[in-house]
Amino acid sequence: MITENNPYGIEALWQQGDPVIKTVALILLLMSVFSWTVIVIRIAGLWRINRIARAAADFWHAQSFEEGLELLGGSDHHNPFGYMAEQGRQAMHHHATHKADLHGHLPLTDWLAASLRNAMDEGREQMQRGLSILASVGSTAPFIGLFGTVWGIYHALVSIGASGQAGIDKIAGPVGEALIMTAFGLAVAIPAVLGYNALVRSNKTVVGKLNRFAHQLHPYFLAGVPQAQGERRQEEIM
Repeated sequence: MITENNPYGIEALWQQGDPVIKTVALILLLMSVFSWTVIVIRIAGLWRINRIARAAADFWHAQSFEEGLELLGGSDHHNPFGYMAEQGRQAMHHHATHKADLHGHLPLTDWLAASLRNAMDEGREQMQRGLSILASVGSTAPFIGLFGTVWGIYHALVSIGASGQAGIDKIAGPVGEALIMTAFGLAVAIPAVLGYNALVRSNKTVVGKLNRFAHQLHPYFLAGVPQAQGERRQEEIM
């Protein structure tokens, strides 16, 4: 069975389009690739962080701080819960061993709260990476597609005027091909907007869990137990 090429389809649009139309189509394609890449990476990151957040409850059932860190999966920058716990411990040790520094004159509770807050801010920044791309794609893609549509219709009308034939069969093809650009713009923008909104809501949920974890860590560190552990660890390193 032989399938005839659609004279009004995407292939015809690409073949008949001028460099401006082709450039707009490539820009929309790149924007779609970037937005879907960000969505996939951020969803994978959120899945990992939510798994760590569930382990945060087991942190308080550990028999030692080191065991709790292992339950959290380490203390690297990609693990906001473990990173916050480690930063809190380092803040306690640093405050105790650097009394001559300016921060040594700050109350310990204020210094610890600031350190935990900074760690939480760094975790929030990690989770928000790439969201600006989704916001930009969602807000600009429809207008880029509309520009391609307007440009395509303009050239279609110029061609019709030059040929002197204004029948519906002469208008439907070029105008329909131009309108495909609007559909492209919407197809790129809608996933970006939905992905942005979903990721923002999920990030707020994770930040809330981080905030609760920080409020639990604060009195725990002030109890003084991890400070001795931190000093022993520093002695082992030295």
